[in-house]
Amino acid sequence: MKSILLHIHDDHGQTERLAVALDLARAHQSHITCVQVTPFNSYVVGDPFGGLYASSQLLEALQARDDEERERIEQRLKSEDISWDWEHADGNAADALVSRGRLADVLILSRQYKGQDDTPEPLPIVADVAIHARAPVLVVPPGTTSFNASGPVVMAWNGSIEAAHSLRLTLSFLRVASEVHIVNISSDNNDFPPMDASRYLARHGIGSQLHEWPQEARTIAQTLLDAAGELAASSLVMGAYGHSRLRETVLGGVTRDLLSDTSVPLLLAH
Repeated sequence: MKSILLHIHDDHGQTERLAVALDLARAHQSHITCVQVTPFNSYVVGDPFGGLYASSQLLEALQARDDEERERIEQRLKSEDISWDWEHADGNAADALVSRGRLADVLILSRQYKGQDDTPEPLPIVADVAIHARAPVLVVPPGTTSFNASGPVVMAWNGSIEAAHSLRLTLSFLRVASEVHIVNISSDNNDFPPMDASRYLARHGIGSQLHEWPQEARTIAQTLLDAAGELAASSLVMGAYGHSRLRETVLGGVTRDLLSDTSVPLLLAH
């Protein structure tokens, strides 16, 4: 993972995203591209007659806030022994990140959550980015102060195309892990057994351990989080949205549940 894209936005997840990006960059000797996006809908307002116009006063305030955030982040980056650059875009944040992430190896975002102060929440864009990006998305949960890139990793496996895709896309990530645990939930029925995933990793020089994890009375998402906790995993890797996003939104699904509740960094690939 030599090319890291870091989402820059003035929210209460920014410090956590930056800490994870720095730790990941040090572990892989990577370059960080900071992408700061000012959403159009932040400064386009409507009138009573259905018209839209840009508020110059609001735009100036947003630009001043973005400038302050950039100065703060750049001061931190200048004190770190890593390679980095900066890009700015106006428009839809998810679209801008997907576009600029075409040659990234990983995109770092925060899952949405409410903070303790008036600082804005992280933007609710993880699902859109994970679906459309051509690189995995590392989702940072609240309270993350560091990231152990060489720690144990849990690989969620159900034999799906998404699971296989996530395995292929994260080989460089898995290669530096101290342990790779392939976890299959016992209630999952798949025609592509975990042993095939283990053999694939072995061909790339990556050892792995297979686990058949009982679901019992838990959701699959909670079962995976419990497995990650018991195995002391520093991250959880999985394929995102095996069902359509609309179906997961209406009926519920593993990806949606994890994006709401994960307490461990989550590496998603669709």
